[in-house]
Amino acid sequence: MQSKFKADAPIFGQDIFLNITAENFFQFEARKLPTPSGVSADRPNSSEFFGRGDQLFYSNDFSIGIDLFKGETAFKPVEWALRLLGVYNHNYIDVEERNVVNPNPQNGTTREKEFFALQETFGEIYLRDLSSNYDFISSRIGIQPFVSDFRGFIFNDTNLGVRIFGNYDNNRWQYNVAAFDMLEKDTYSDLNEFNRRDQQIYVANVFRQDLIWKGYTGELTFLANFDGASRHYDKNGFITRPAPIGTVADHYVQAYYLGWTGDGHIGWLNIDHAFYQVFGEDGLNGIAGRRVQISAQMAALELSIDKDWLRHKLSIFYASGDHNPTNSMATGFDTVFDRPFFIGGPFSFFSHQGFNLGGTAVNFKQRDSLVVDFRTSKSEGQSNFVNPGAFIVGYGLDADITPKLKGFVNVNYIRTIDTATTELVLFTNRASNDFALDCSAGFQWRPLLTENIIVTAGAGFLIPRWGYKDIYQANTKPVFGFPGPSPGHVDDFLYSAIVTLTLTY
Repeated sequence: MQSKFKADAPIFGQDIFLNITAENFFQFEARKLPTPSGVSADRPNSSEFFGRGDQLFYSNDFSIGIDLFKGETAFKPVEWALRLLGVYNHNYIDVEERNVVNPNPQNGTTREKEFFALQETFGEIYLRDLSSNYDFISSRIGIQPFVSDFRGFIFNDTNLGVRIFGNYDNNRWQYNVAAFDMLEKDTYSDLNEFNRRDQQIYVANVFRQDLIWKGYTGELTFLANFDGASRHYDKNGFITRPAPIGTVADHYVQAYYLGWTGDGHIGWLNIDHAFYQVFGEDGLNGIAGRRVQISAQMAALELSIDKDWLRHKLSIFYASGDHNPTNSMATGFDTVFDRPFFIGGPFSFFSHQGFNLGGTAVNFKQRDSLVVDFRTSKSEGQSNFVNPGAFIVGYGLDADITPKLKGFVNVNYIRTIDTATTELVLFTNRASNDFALDCSAGFQWRPLLTENIIVTAGAGFLIPRWGYKDIYQANTKPVFGFPGPSPGHVDDFLYSAIVTLTLTY
């Protein structure tokens, strides 16, 4: 049955269509993270520096998207389009220690919030054809999604910007030129607010299909991040800019990324790779205590082989670290707003979860990120290029169990590159690069063989090694008459279990 509200038939004239889409995304997590006990413990008989880390988290996004466009899109791009996406978020978190959901310990250990955002609102207009094969150039203005590379290693966000894009030579070339004037993010949902942030992002990239080999697509990227000096507190009351570590003062960050990435296959071997060099300047890095020049690198490689219904994957990720955190060169790699699907994605504990750095006011790493950056927040903080870096090597197995059911298994070994920054920040002379093992498994089920109903579930486990234990072991002496683990106790493992349900109409 055709519907004018699903763009099956024109709503006006012969070629103006309307598509209305409703979606509900539900997410539930049970997790255990390293959690400081705060200035006041939630339970009596708690004498350890690190408290109980079990948490429950729930989030639900209900969205309605409206697309109005002109053009019969079977063989050519739209002539113009208007897009509006409203999102209502409701979230709840339950933790076991105070000072986690708010700096004031009187505010308890639970938090429930809701937020509404116009997450996308943009207009798109076709500019001209470049050939008789409908190679084209178009522009898009407004709040829009953009991913700077195949996996979102550097920038993967929806924000306010202007974008010119198109293709050429029978779609063998694709290109983007974009500029974003970043909006602030809601602390609890990561949805956009209407407040402008003093940060501008400029991106230019070009893709070439069948580059050298049939089935391989190469990409060159340039990205500039101009993050101005500003002061900002999140909605919990924690300061996020500047980072409260080392020398605390408002400062700018100017970073320029040059990248070469690729995706596809070379014969029977599937390949996905990335390399980035970043350079620039940080006006006053808190850890270094001075102005620093930025020079850091990132590399990622995933090789995979398909055999019947199985795909075997080998993954390697490298982000450079800083071996001298107090000199004038910052050599630890950091991103702008990354959200990569790599080494297990949302199932992997290390990839999916963000957690605190040893009781400081910054994170060891951010949620849905691979870099170890000692940053307050990915969405509200600033990039920090004085950090220990990261090296990850892993094996993964993807299985098409049935047409409706897919399974995923990943095992990863994680190291930091250099311990000098960790030792400086934590005032210790004992820190190891040997960080942890990360194991995860999950599945995705599409009962209708379409995207209308998607059920995803999985679990990840982090098994600490010496590098983790050196950072997160407790250092208090036993208190007579108080039960509890002895000093130096570290959890045998941390976990992250996730269930999501996506309903789309």
